[in-house]
Amino acid sequence: MIFYHTFEVRWSDLDANKHLANSSYVQYCAQSRMAFMTKEKMGVTQLSRWGIGPVILHERYSFFKEIYADQTVIVSLEIDGCAEDSSIYRFVHKFYTPDGEHCATAEATGVWIDMMLRKMTTPPDDVVEAMNKYKSPETAVLTREDFKNLPFRPENIDPAVFTV
Repeated sequence: MIFYHTFEVRWSDLDANKHLANSSYVQYCAQSRMAFMTKEKMGVTQLSRWGIGPVILHERYSFFKEIYADQTVIVSLEIDGCAEDSSIYRFVHKFYTPDGEHCATAEATGVWIDMMLRKMTTPPDDVVEAMNKYKSPETAVLTREDFKNLPFRPENIDPAVFTV
């Protein structure tokens, strides 16, 4: 199953080149995920009751066609990867014009966290059920090992380099 959310591109969504700004793509994806969660009865209020929250750890984008002001854009949401217990997930978002032209693709990998402990957690069965509805036969099974394959690792530095 695929979830779709529609946006009207506003002036404030544009960059200096007068097309949809990179930051707007990030916001549209986040809003699409929240609309999906609200539709599936796991919106902000319910997440608060459960004491969990979604956290994106890695996001990447590919752009194919510009999107301009006053255009309608439709953003899809599919679950491309998921841990067996749904604690880890990967969403794929595709940006389309109303005539079906594919403008961009985004991928977001994240985890559910316990809001009190600030640690990764397994979500309630309601979340697992909702996420399972949006998986396809090609949905990859993710594990903690997959985090090692993300392209960036933390690299701390000596704070003395910041002094001027």
